[in-house]
This record gives sequence, C-alpha cells and structure tokens, in this order.
Amino acid sequence: MATLTLNAFLTLDGVMQAPGGPEEDPSDGFTSGGWQAPYVDEDLIRFVTGYLERADGILLGRRTYEIFAGFWPKVTDEGDRIASVLNSRPKYVVSSTLASGDADWKETTLVGGDAVAAVTRLKEEAAGEIQVHGSTRLAGTLIAHGLLDELNLLVHPVYLGQGRRLFQDRVGAPAAYTLTEHSTTATGVSVGTYRLSGPARFGTVGE
Repeated sequence: MATLTLNAFLTLDGVMQAPGGPEEDPSDGFTSGGWQAPYVDEDLIRFVTGYLERADGILLGRRTYEIFAGFWPKVTDEGDRIASVLNSRPKYVVSSTLASGDADWKETTLVGGDAVAAVTRLKEEAAGEIQVHGSTRLAGTLIAHGLLDELNLLVHPVYLGQGRRLFQDRVGAPAAYTLTEHSTTATGVSVGTYRLSGPARFGTVGE
C-alpha cells in the first residue's frame, strides 16, 4: 500500500490559492496571487526539492494539474531538480471533467469518478510515496476522509482574507496528528510535518 503525503503552501489564514504569481489562478475573483514570492529563499527551495525527490508518484486535482502541465514540461534544464522530478514521475489526476486527451503530460494517468473511492483504490494498488501538491479541494477532501498519512504545511507570514483555503468546513471524523519535524526558514516560513496518529481526543482543561 502506498503512503499518501501532502505538500501545501499556506498563508496565516489558510489560503492556498495561486502562491506562484498573479496570473496563476485568478478564479473566483482572486486578486492576491503571487503572495509566496517575497518568502522564497534557499531554505524553502531546499525543503521542497528534498521532499519532492522522495516521490514515487504525484497526485493532483484538475486545476493544479492544468497549471503544472502548462509550465513544467517547458522547463528542459536537466539541472532543474524540481522539473526533473515532475516531468519524469508518474502523475495521477483526479477529475470527473478532464478528457483523457487533455491529460497528455508525460506519465499522466487520469483517475475519474468519486475522488475518495478513486484515491482509496490508488493507495491500495500503488506502492511507495505518492505526493499531493497544491490541489486545495482534493487535499481537503482527502484530509476529511483520513486518506492523507502526512501533511507538510508551509505557513507563510502573510494574511490575505480571500482565496481558497485548505481547511474549509467538510464532512469527516475529527483526527489527531503528531508533529514529527519543524523548522523555520530565514524569511519566516514555518515548515511543519504532521503524521496522522488517530482519532482526535477531547476532555476538559484542568481535570
């Protein structure tokens, strides 16, 4: 069975939408794209690259797949470690609207139908580490259904007040996580790795 992990760039208020640039994803009237740019440094790149190079496969939602597929295949520099991984590893796209002919990035498999059922089946049939990058709606659904084994949350010191967030109100059982690693980049990005440890526990403080 595969291990499913998430890499998510977040603002302080949990926004994931369009970290890379103003034109990356302006859907739903989002006007704050590119919020990550002031915080990208060697520390951040080192973490993201090291994490990505562990991947045996990449799992994406439709919107993130289209953004990635429109950029990374054009990066042909063999010295670009991120492009080398993304262009060579198997990629799985969860979408009920994307046509198979539109998923033509090398090593891409279209996974249609119900996202929870499809990803459950993928975890059972695959091996190694499959990583989810971006894909806000898909990631939130997988968290709510306990399918993500590990979360890498890179929280940037900026508040936006608009945009798609990772932790929206969703169905699913409350869950607890164990913090296994933590670091802070020179620009103030808090990098935390959280492993799913079981159901959330509750009590009264002081008793």
